[in-house]
Amino acid sequence: MQDRIEKIGFGTIVQHGELNKRVYLMKLDKRDGSEIIEQINSLARANNYSKIFCKIPQQYAPQFLANGFFVEAQIPGFYKGDQAAFFMSKFLNSDRLLDIETDSLIELSALLKKTKVLKFGDIRKDSSVELSRLTKEDLDLIAAIYRKVFASYPFPIHDPDYILETMENNVQYFGIKAKGKLIALASAEVDKESQNAEMTDFATLPAYQGKNLSVLLLNAMENEMKAQGIKTLYTIARLKSVGMNKTFIRRNYIYSGTLIKNTQISGGIESMNVYYKNI
Repeated sequence: MQDRIEKIGFGTIVQHGELNKRVYLMKLDKRDGSEIIEQINSLARANNYSKIFCKIPQQYAPQFLANGFFVEAQIPGFYKGDQAAFFMSKFLNSDRLLDIETDSLIELSALLKKTKVLKFGDIRKDSSVELSRLTKEDLDLIAAIYRKVFASYPFPIHDPDYILETMENNVQYFGIKAKGKLIALASAEVDKESQNAEMTDFATLPAYQGKNLSVLLLNAMENEMKAQGIKTLYTIARLKSVGMNKTFIRRNYIYSGTLIKNTQISGGIESMNVYYKNI
Protein backbone atom coordinates (compact mmCIF):
# COMPACT_ATOMS: atom_id res chain seq x y z
CA MET A 1 0.00 0.00 0.00
CA GLN A 2 1.42 3.34 -1.09
CA ASP A 3 0.03 6.86 -1.03
CA ARG A 4 -0.46 8.42 -4.44
CA ILE A 5 0.94 11.64 -5.84
CA GLU A 6 -1.36 13.72 -8.01
CA LYS A 7 -2.09 17.25 -9.21
CA ILE A 8 -5.10 19.23 -8.02
CA GLY A 9 -6.25 22.74 -8.85
CA PHE A 10 -4.19 24.32 -11.61
CA GLY A 11 -1.09 22.29 -10.84
CA THR A 12 -0.55 21.93 -7.09
CA ILE A 13 1.14 18.61 -6.24
CA VAL A 14 -0.16 16.59 -3.30
CA GLN A 15 0.48 13.16 -1.85
CA HIS A 16 -2.31 11.41 0.04
CA GLY A 17 -3.47 7.97 1.08
CA GLU A 18 -4.04 5.48 3.88
CA LEU A 19 -0.36 4.74 4.49
CA ASN A 20 0.35 8.14 6.07
CA LYS A 21 -3.33 8.93 6.69
CA ARG A 22 -2.76 12.50 5.61
CA VAL A 23 -2.74 14.99 2.76
CA TYR A 24 0.74 16.34 2.05
CA LEU A 25 0.79 19.52 -0.05
CA MET A 26 4.23 19.06 -1.61
CA LYS A 27 4.35 21.99 -4.05
CA LEU A 28 1.85 24.83 -4.30
CA ASP A 29 1.12 26.21 -7.76
CA LYS A 30 0.97 29.99 -7.42
CA ARG A 31 -2.13 30.03 -9.64
CA ASP A 32 -3.98 28.15 -6.89
CA GLY A 33 -2.86 30.40 -4.04
CA SER A 34 -4.90 30.21 -0.86
CA GLU A 35 -7.87 28.82 -2.80
CA ILE A 36 -6.21 25.41 -2.50
CA ILE A 37 -7.05 25.32 1.22
CA GLU A 38 -10.65 24.27 0.73
CA GLN A 39 -9.64 21.60 -1.78
CA ILE A 40 -7.17 19.93 0.57
CA ASN A 41 -9.63 20.23 3.47
CA SER A 42 -12.28 18.50 1.37
CA LEU A 43 -9.83 15.81 0.23
CA ALA A 44 -8.87 15.05 3.84
CA ARG A 45 -12.47 14.96 5.07
CA ALA A 46 -13.64 12.74 2.22
CA ASN A 47 -10.98 10.15 3.04
CA ASN A 48 -11.10 10.50 6.83
CA TYR A 49 -7.42 11.43 7.05
CA SER A 50 -6.13 12.64 10.42
CA LYS A 51 -3.58 15.25 9.31
CA ILE A 52 -2.95 17.82 6.58
CA PHE A 53 0.69 18.81 6.11
CA CYS A 54 1.71 21.66 3.79
CA LYS A 55 4.98 23.12 2.50
CA ILE A 56 4.18 26.62 1.27
CA PRO A 57 5.82 30.00 0.50
CA GLN A 58 5.69 32.39 3.47
CA GLN A 59 3.30 34.81 1.74
CA TYR A 60 0.45 32.27 2.08
CA ALA A 61 1.09 31.48 5.76
CA PRO A 62 -1.37 34.01 7.25
CA GLN A 63 -4.26 32.59 5.20
CA PHE A 64 -3.42 29.04 6.29
CA LEU A 65 -3.22 30.23 9.91
CA ALA A 66 -6.66 31.78 9.55
CA ASN A 67 -7.96 28.36 8.47
CA GLY A 68 -6.70 26.53 11.56
CA PHE A 69 -3.22 25.51 10.42
CA PHE A 70 -0.16 26.13 12.59
CA VAL A 71 3.55 26.38 11.84
CA GLU A 72 5.63 23.30 12.70
CA ALA A 73 8.85 24.44 10.99
CA GLN A 74 10.21 26.98 8.53
CA ILE A 75 13.22 27.29 6.24
CA PRO A 76 14.64 30.72 5.33
CA GLY A 77 15.77 31.20 1.73
CA PHE A 78 13.98 28.08 0.54
CA TYR A 79 12.85 29.57 -2.76
CA LYS A 80 15.83 30.77 -4.84
CA GLY A 81 17.71 31.67 -1.68
CA ASP A 82 15.19 34.43 -1.01
CA GLN A 83 11.70 33.55 0.26
CA ALA A 84 11.11 31.26 3.21
CA ALA A 85 9.07 28.07 3.21
CA PHE A 86 6.60 27.38 6.01
CA PHE A 87 5.74 23.81 7.04
CA MET A 88 2.16 24.09 8.28
CA SER A 89 -0.19 21.43 9.62
CA LYS A 90 -3.73 20.82 10.75
CA PHE A 91 -4.76 17.83 12.88
CA LEU A 92 -8.23 16.52 12.07
CA ASN A 93 -8.33 13.79 14.72
CA SER A 94 -7.00 14.20 18.24
CA ASP A 95 -5.95 10.53 18.30
CA ARG A 96 -3.12 11.46 15.95
CA LEU A 97 -1.58 13.43 18.82
CA LEU A 98 -1.49 10.45 21.19
CA ASP A 99 1.84 8.89 22.18
CA ILE A 100 4.04 11.80 21.06
CA GLU A 101 7.69 10.79 21.44
CA THR A 102 8.32 12.91 24.55
CA ASP A 103 11.55 11.18 25.55
CA SER A 104 13.00 11.62 22.06
CA LEU A 105 12.15 15.35 22.08
CA ILE A 106 13.92 15.76 25.42
CA GLU A 107 16.90 13.82 24.06
CA LEU A 108 16.93 16.07 20.99
CA SER A 109 17.39 19.13 23.21
CA ALA A 110 20.49 17.57 24.73
CA LEU A 111 21.73 16.46 21.31
CA LEU A 112 21.47 19.98 19.89
CA LYS A 113 23.42 21.32 22.84
CA LYS A 114 26.29 18.83 22.99
CA THR A 115 26.88 17.72 19.38
CA LYS A 116 29.88 19.50 17.87
CA VAL A 117 30.07 20.68 14.28
CA LEU A 118 32.65 18.81 12.22
CA LYS A 119 35.34 20.94 10.63
CA PHE A 120 36.18 20.24 7.00
CA GLY A 121 39.50 18.62 7.90
CA ASP A 122 37.75 16.20 10.25
CA ILE A 123 35.84 14.54 7.40
CA ARG A 124 38.12 11.80 6.15
CA LYS A 125 37.18 9.27 3.54
CA ASP A 126 38.05 5.66 4.29
CA SER A 127 40.43 4.54 1.53
CA SER A 128 38.78 1.09 1.49
CA VAL A 129 35.45 2.44 0.20
CA GLU A 130 34.39 4.13 -3.02
CA LEU A 131 31.86 6.98 -3.10
CA SER A 132 30.11 7.88 -6.35
CA ARG A 133 26.87 8.95 -7.96
CA LEU A 134 24.69 5.92 -8.67
CA THR A 135 23.21 5.06 -12.06
CA LYS A 136 20.50 2.90 -13.62
CA GLU A 137 22.83 -0.10 -13.30
CA ASP A 138 22.45 0.20 -9.51
CA LEU A 139 18.63 0.17 -9.35
CA ASP A 140 18.23 -3.34 -7.90
CA LEU A 141 21.01 -2.74 -5.37
CA ILE A 142 19.38 0.51 -4.22
CA ALA A 143 15.98 -1.13 -3.77
CA ALA A 144 17.52 -4.11 -1.95
CA ILE A 145 19.15 -1.87 0.68
CA TYR A 146 15.96 0.09 1.25
CA ARG A 147 14.02 -3.15 1.73
CA LYS A 148 16.53 -4.28 4.37
CA VAL A 149 16.67 -0.97 6.24
CA PHE A 150 13.04 0.26 6.17
CA ALA A 151 10.00 -1.86 7.03
CA SER A 152 7.84 0.92 5.59
CA TYR A 153 8.47 4.28 3.94
CA PRO A 154 6.31 7.23 2.81
CA PHE A 155 7.36 6.69 -0.81
CA PRO A 156 7.84 3.34 -2.68
CA ILE A 157 11.64 3.32 -2.56
CA HIS A 158 11.57 -0.49 -2.30
CA ASP A 159 10.55 -0.60 -5.97
CA PRO A 160 13.30 -0.36 -8.66
CA ASP A 161 10.77 1.03 -11.15
CA TYR A 162 9.92 3.90 -8.81
CA ILE A 163 13.62 4.61 -8.24
CA LEU A 164 14.19 4.68 -12.00
CA GLU A 165 11.30 7.12 -12.43
CA THR A 166 12.74 9.47 -9.81
CA MET A 167 16.25 9.11 -11.21
CA GLU A 168 15.02 10.18 -14.64
CA ASN A 169 13.38 13.26 -13.16
CA ASN A 170 14.76 15.22 -10.22
CA VAL A 171 16.43 12.77 -7.82
CA GLN A 172 20.18 12.09 -7.73
CA TYR A 173 21.39 9.00 -5.85
CA PHE A 174 24.81 8.68 -4.23
CA GLY A 175 26.32 5.54 -2.78
CA ILE A 176 29.29 4.04 -0.99
CA LYS A 177 30.67 0.70 -2.13
CA ALA A 178 33.12 -1.65 -0.41
CA LYS A 179 34.80 -4.16 -2.71
CA GLY A 180 32.14 -3.43 -5.30
CA LYS A 181 29.26 -4.04 -2.87
CA LEU A 182 26.81 -1.19 -2.21
CA ILE A 183 26.74 -0.66 1.56
CA ALA A 184 25.22 2.82 2.02
CA LEU A 185 23.34 5.38 -0.01
CA ALA A 186 21.33 8.59 0.05
CA SER A 187 19.63 10.87 -2.43
CA ALA A 188 19.21 14.55 -3.25
CA GLU A 189 15.76 15.54 -4.47
CA VAL A 190 16.55 18.64 -6.49
CA ASP A 191 14.19 21.50 -7.28
CA LYS A 192 16.21 23.43 -9.84
CA GLU A 193 13.55 26.10 -10.30
CA SER A 194 13.51 26.99 -6.58
CA GLN A 195 17.23 26.19 -6.16
CA ASN A 196 16.79 23.88 -3.17
CA ALA A 197 17.42 20.19 -2.55
CA GLU A 198 16.17 17.71 0.02
CA MET A 199 18.91 15.46 1.36
CA THR A 200 17.02 12.28 2.04
CA ASP A 201 16.64 8.48 1.89
CA PHE A 202 19.80 7.73 3.88
CA ALA A 203 20.32 4.01 4.43
CA THR A 204 23.30 1.96 5.59
CA LEU A 205 23.45 -1.82 5.84
CA PRO A 206 23.43 -2.87 9.52
CA ALA A 207 26.91 -4.39 9.40
CA TYR A 208 28.40 -1.03 8.32
CA GLN A 209 26.52 1.31 10.65
CA GLY A 210 28.49 3.46 13.11
CA LYS A 211 31.27 4.22 10.61
CA ASN A 212 30.12 7.78 9.75
CA LEU A 213 29.21 6.77 6.20
CA SER A 214 26.20 9.11 6.28
CA VAL A 215 28.53 12.03 7.02
CA LEU A 216 30.69 11.10 4.02
CA LEU A 217 27.61 10.88 1.80
CA LEU A 218 26.19 14.17 3.03
CA ASN A 219 29.47 16.00 2.54
CA ALA A 220 29.82 14.71 -1.03
CA MET A 221 26.21 15.56 -1.83
CA GLU A 222 26.61 19.08 -0.47
CA ASN A 223 29.62 19.69 -2.69
CA GLU A 224 27.72 18.41 -5.72
CA MET A 225 24.65 20.53 -4.98
CA LYS A 226 26.76 23.65 -4.57
CA ALA A 227 28.43 22.95 -7.93
CA GLN A 228 24.94 22.72 -9.49
CA GLY A 229 23.90 26.14 -8.19
CA ILE A 230 21.63 24.98 -5.38
CA LYS A 231 21.28 27.57 -2.60
CA THR A 232 19.37 25.81 0.19
CA LEU A 233 19.64 22.25 1.49
CA TYR A 234 17.21 20.66 3.90
CA THR A 235 16.12 17.35 5.35
CA ILE A 236 13.18 15.81 7.18
CA ALA A 237 14.80 13.35 9.59
CA ARG A 238 13.21 10.84 11.97
CA LEU A 239 13.00 12.24 15.49
CA LYS A 240 13.85 8.81 16.89
CA SER A 241 17.00 8.39 14.78
CA VAL A 242 19.76 9.80 16.97
CA GLY A 243 22.39 8.91 14.36
CA MET A 244 20.72 10.83 11.51
CA ASN A 245 20.06 13.85 13.71
CA LYS A 246 23.72 13.86 14.73
CA THR A 247 24.79 13.64 11.10
CA PHE A 248 22.99 16.85 10.15
CA ILE A 249 23.93 18.72 13.32
CA ARG A 250 27.58 17.78 12.81
CA ARG A 251 27.42 19.17 9.27
CA ASN A 252 26.13 22.48 10.69
CA TYR A 253 22.49 22.16 9.63
CA ILE A 254 20.06 24.27 11.66
CA TYR A 255 17.14 22.61 13.46
CA SER A 256 13.94 24.50 12.64
CA GLY A 257 11.11 22.42 14.07
CA THR A 258 9.46 19.03 14.54
CA LEU A 259 6.59 17.67 12.45
CA ILE A 260 4.46 15.82 14.99
CA LYS A 261 3.25 12.30 14.05
CA ASN A 262 3.84 13.08 10.41
CA THR A 263 5.30 10.18 8.47
CA GLN A 264 4.84 6.43 8.09
CA ILE A 265 8.33 4.95 8.35
CA SER A 266 9.77 1.70 9.68
CA GLY A 267 6.37 0.33 10.60
CA GLY A 268 4.66 3.28 12.28
CA ILE A 269 3.75 6.97 12.03
CA GLU A 270 6.60 8.99 13.53
CA SER A 271 7.50 12.60 14.24
CA MET A 272 10.14 14.16 12.00
CA ASN A 273 12.72 16.92 12.50
CA VAL A 274 13.39 19.61 9.91
CA TYR A 275 16.96 20.86 9.37
CA TYR A 276 18.33 23.26 6.78
CA LYS A 277 21.53 24.85 5.53
CA ASN A 278 21.95 27.83 3.21
CA ILE A 279 25.05 27.30 1.04
